[in-house]
Amino acid sequence: MTTSRDLDRTANNSGVHHGSPIDHDIERVSLYSPEFASDPHAAYRDMRARYGSMAPVELAPGVSATLVLSYHTAVRIMHDPAHFPADPRAWQANVPTDCPVLPVLEWRPNAMRSTGEEHARYRQANTASIDAVDLHALHETVERIAVPLINAFCAAGSADLVSQYAFPLAFEAINAMLGCPPEIGQEVAAATRAVFDGVDAEEGNRLLVTALLRLLELKRAEPGQDITTRLLRHPAGLDDAEVIHQLVVLYGAGIEPLQNLIINTLVLILTDDRFGGDVLGGSLSTRDALDEVLFTDPPMANFSVTYPRQPILIDDVWLPAHQPVVISFAACNNDPAISGHDHSGNRSHLAWGAGPHACPARSAAYLIGQDAVDQLLDALPELRPAVPVHKLTWRPGPFHRALTALPVVFPETPPWQS
Repeated sequence: MTTSRDLDRTANNSGVHHGSPIDHDIERVSLYSPEFASDPHAAYRDMRARYGSMAPVELAPGVSATLVLSYHTAVRIMHDPAHFPADPRAWQANVPTDCPVLPVLEWRPNAMRSTGEEHARYRQANTASIDAVDLHALHETVERIAVPLINAFCAAGSADLVSQYAFPLAFEAINAMLGCPPEIGQEVAAATRAVFDGVDAEEGNRLLVTALLRLLELKRAEPGQDITTRLLRHPAGLDDAEVIHQLVVLYGAGIEPLQNLIINTLVLILTDDRFGGDVLGGSLSTRDALDEVLFTDPPMANFSVTYPRQPILIDDVWLPAHQPVVISFAACNNDPAISGHDHSGNRSHLAWGAGPHACPARSAAYLIGQDAVDQLLDALPELRPAVPVHKLTWRPGPFHRALTALPVVFPETPPWQS
């Protein structure tokens, strides 16, 4: 039987980089520290210089992983589920239950965390339920949500766009698509935030499942034209646990990333002269700003986690079996091997993932993000940051790229009518 020591010896004899991710005693880069959150791009550049296409990292204290920094390597991995499956069960067997990233990474019976026939079954149910979303109606829904949110702070002349706009808008838009009433949605939102931030994540995970079970009971009693009802009725015949875990992904991939997409796009428009003047002046579209963010500061910066079935050599680095391999969308999109300075009209970024696990809801996400930005800038065209961009604080965490707050000021404005 081949051991880790044997592989290390093979690696040394074959010219593999010293300190490849298979070495257990190597210094690993912390992806959960405030220092990393404050300037991740500097960390990506340093990792690329030190390690090449893949770097040894920690997702949480004691949780080792390999971070993929190369665009081409990432595409290769994401299109190779046979060698890089998304099922984490072999890995999590040795992970403590109180591990802060376990609720994000643990196995669930859903499309994101399964492979083979199971993945195909869940993926079919998800894509059919999402593809049936009426995008025209969704546009009207976003407007209906955005106007009262803006009206709640427009007369004050200042606001925090994270807590007062992007988060409640993303939350209500996802609830609308899933047919979830506000009282259940509030529980889901609080639990989802706890899971992503790793703050009492185990309890957040429990509360999330409890809230979604209530949603299923409601949709059986009162079915509607929504994703939850379609999942319950899909020919795949998902049981309650399976439907709940599809919804966990839809909420997790909805509220947090969508909020971050809206906020990161607003930061770009409000602080970058290339976009502020052009977007508001009309020569560049909001969609261009969204794609620039998806290249440079994607809302989920590091994700699309897989677990090799056996030790595997890739880019002259041995990756150990059953250990997380994380795609850094942010680093890969800005890989010098492929990155240019002008991203206008270029949608080759990896922010939506790639291969069999690519995001099935990108059309809805684009629509919600674009409408959210447009509604706000139409209502408050003189919006500007209340503090310099370098004083904004980014939330620590290995996966997201998220501000704690985005304070803005603007002329006091009467309630807006669309």
